[in-house]
Amino acid sequence: MNFLRRVISPSSRSQVSQFANRSFKTTQNHYGSIAQPTSSSLVHGIHQFHCPDVVGILAKLSDCIASKEGNILSADIFVPDDNHVFYSRSEFLFDPAKWPREQMDADFSNLAKKFNAMKSVVRVPDFDPKYKISILASKQEHCLVDLLHGWQDGRFPIHITSVISNHERGPNTHVIRFLERHGIPYYYLPTTKENKREEEILDIVGDTDFLVLARYMQVLSGDFLKSYKKDIINIHHGLLPSFKGSNPSKQAFDAGVKLIGATTHFVSEELDSGPIIEQLVERVSHRDNLRTFIQKSEDVEKRCLAKAIKSYCELRIFPYEANKTVVFRS
Repeated sequence: MNFLRRVISPSSRSQVSQFANRSFKTTQNHYGSIAQPTSSSLVHGIHQFHCPDVVGILAKLSDCIASKEGNILSADIFVPDDNHVFYSRSEFLFDPAKWPREQMDADFSNLAKKFNAMKSVVRVPDFDPKYKISILASKQEHCLVDLLHGWQDGRFPIHITSVISNHERGPNTHVIRFLERHGIPYYYLPTTKENKREEEILDIVGDTDFLVLARYMQVLSGDFLKSYKKDIINIHHGLLPSFKGSNPSKQAFDAGVKLIGATTHFVSEELDSGPIIEQLVERVSHRDNLRTFIQKSEDVEKRCLAKAIKSYCELRIFPYEANKTVVFRS
């Protein structure tokens, strides 16, 4: 159908090889002094690695890249003091003529087998498909609009396959006009306490790489999470848990708080308790009125969510222990 705004009723379904052979604890290495190749044929790659900590991992990773005449730009390493697990993220330049994409996958896969890696992911942004995502939002639009404009400006390597909402938007609203102009379907799925429309949502988002809850004010069930099986990123205001219920911004404003913030986390079965990805804060004062207070709160939410999505797409995030994350900063 040419008209992409869809309303679905409840009844319908729609290198460095000189490194010593030893494991490193916490270090960040930036090889800015290494001569930078200037050939226009060089391409940027990212490798994420997570395995049990043993001697020689970093040397082997470096040699893997250097042996194909790749040039390491940066390497982030972390091994917890109380847990012998190795985390690394490397950025490098390489010549695809000398290191074809398929061979790169095979080389890093061999390393993963050698070190019994729990995770080994390589990404070449210029070659690899963009992440397919769907955005779920409710009435508040600040996070949704910021993501749409960020996608339009090329700030995120994502392809937005759909926007899903339990809030109806008219045909002349900014969001609907934007989505129609860019060919992004909008699904209006009104929810009730008894029917959260999760089966319809699963049908729509089945081919996505991850989901973003941009102030989606519905709780996804454990059954939904088990069925979807992929990551879901959520944003909520940093006023929790002190100010719950309706209009938390006004509650916080009336209480005279001096710091507000936002938290981005992975969704888990326990409400707002998944592993934290990003947190930002903003100072407020007696000079703020309710309007400026809310503006600052919404701005910090937008920045926090955008930063988390960027980190996720750049392979900066690792699971850590039961309910934590390792996030290598840019």
